[in-house]
Amino acid sequence: MGQVIIMDKLCAEIEALIFASDEPVSIDELSRLLDISTNEVKKNIETLEKRYQDEGQGIFLKEYSGGFLFVTKPEFSSIIKDMHNKKISRLSQAALETLAIIAYKQPVTRAEIEEIRGVKAEKTLITLNKYGLIEEIGRKDTIGNPIVYGTTAEFLNHFDLGDLSNLPHIEEDE
Repeated sequence: MGQVIIMDKLCAEIEALIFASDEPVSIDELSRLLDISTNEVKKNIETLEKRYQDEGQGIFLKEYSGGFLFVTKPEFSSIIKDMHNKKISRLSQAALETLAIIAYKQPVTRAEIEEIRGVKAEKTLITLNKYGLIEEIGRKDTIGNPIVYGTTAEFLNHFDLGDLSNLPHIEEDE
């Protein structure tokens, strides 16, 4: 019986840590914070996942890029959509095209994006960065050391992707 209490306490601690985070929390991070093995974290994560699969729950535990985050169930999106002020408004065609290029080609420079699209991309990059969908991830080791862009965890969350391998497959034109 004592083991069950410990398991419930660990589940509650893991639940609290994930709930308090605004970005996915990895198994390694949970292991470090709680000073327990990654196997113990995994067992407790499985328990939490089962608890939140219940139809009576409004949220569930979702894995993103090797980390875990509590998210609302999709069937409740219509009743909470107006709750947040910082919403991503409808993205323009230019923004969607630029975002797709970054998602599939990252790390990618502004010049590379502009070469693919055939138009300037500076304002679109500012917009995507403002929404937290992309970020500067470093500089390319070439002349001028241009900034390289990549997608963010917010991008994965917004498009409900576990990681970049979940992007739809596209065939590139030669």
